[in-house]
Amino acid sequence: MRYLITGGAGFIGSAVVRRLIERTDHEVLNLDALTYAGNLESVAPVADDPRYRFVKADITDARAVNEIVSEFKPDRLLHFAAESHVDRSIDGPAAFVSTNVVGTSVLLEAARSHWQGLPDGRKDGFRFQHISTDEVFGSLGEEGLFREDSPYQPNSPYSASKAGSDHLVRAWGETYGLPVVTTNCSNNYGEYQFPEKLIPLMIINCLEGKPLPVYGQGTNVRDWLWVDDHARALVTVSEEAGPGSTYNVGGRAERRNIDVVRAICEAVDASGAGAAKRSEDLITYVTDRPGHDARYAVDCSKIERELGWTPSVAFEEGLEKTVRWYLDNRDWWEAIRSGAYRGERLGTLGAA
Repeated sequence: MRYLITGGAGFIGSAVVRRLIERTDHEVLNLDALTYAGNLESVAPVADDPRYRFVKADITDARAVNEIVSEFKPDRLLHFAAESHVDRSIDGPAAFVSTNVVGTSVLLEAARSHWQGLPDGRKDGFRFQHISTDEVFGSLGEEGLFREDSPYQPNSPYSASKAGSDHLVRAWGETYGLPVVTTNCSNNYGEYQFPEKLIPLMIINCLEGKPLPVYGQGTNVRDWLWVDDHARALVTVSEEAGPGSTYNVGGRAERRNIDVVRAICEAVDASGAGAAKRSEDLITYVTDRPGHDARYAVDCSKIERELGWTPSVAFEEGLEKTVRWYLDNRDWWEAIRSGAYRGERLGTLGAA
């Protein structure tokens, strides 16, 4: 099949691109605007494969998107492209509305035009697959899990923009019959993750001997999902899910943020690469993020039951692999630290 991947130079998108080229016979076109978090080094392992192509374009550019979709004629359109960091959305929400809401509507219209022009055999097989987040459901208390039918209660500009895109995807399915699928995932981690996110930021700060900023008291809870497990789930969904399906994808690995940071400190110290004698001494508690959701956790039993997918990498194993990758790939993250992002605190409302 022909896969059009938007945001394929980003963290999760690149993992899917690599998986499709390395483990299937599918053809892949990677559409990415290469904003600050897009990095073609993330797809370098497969960039020379004849089944892979890259085109630089912005999903808000309707003319460019329509030309690309019309020329490539995809069987699958997997939509990852998004502004994705909560702290950045607090500082500048307009970019999130533009990319995540307007950009999604542009893609949906391009996909609808393409789909309507397909012959019946290919028309029945086409899928528009939207990759979203558990953050659209809001914040959980100490118990319970987000299900596919949980009400939407987004609390940040980022999650609100993703909720908006989820609703657009559903509406295009209901109104126009476009065969759409949506997945909502928990927190991803692993190789090639941009270092503004918690796990890579803490690893790199340990290596550089910089403070490890922990919001509030670090009691916020997240469910952690190994990115390659997520990529495997998304490819499975793309191959097997029916139109109108929604699936939650989680790692069944809830951890408090402070416990994650401490585990990173232990792993870095065990490697002998930490800049401090004891990395945990670098932990610094800082003012909490505005509107910080207390807990996310997803019920992924539907995808396990219907499609046979389950997470395969335990959090401790995945964290050890992640720390090792950042130790072995300094060139990748040092280039980022010297340019677009240097690890500064975002999302404090200072910009406002």
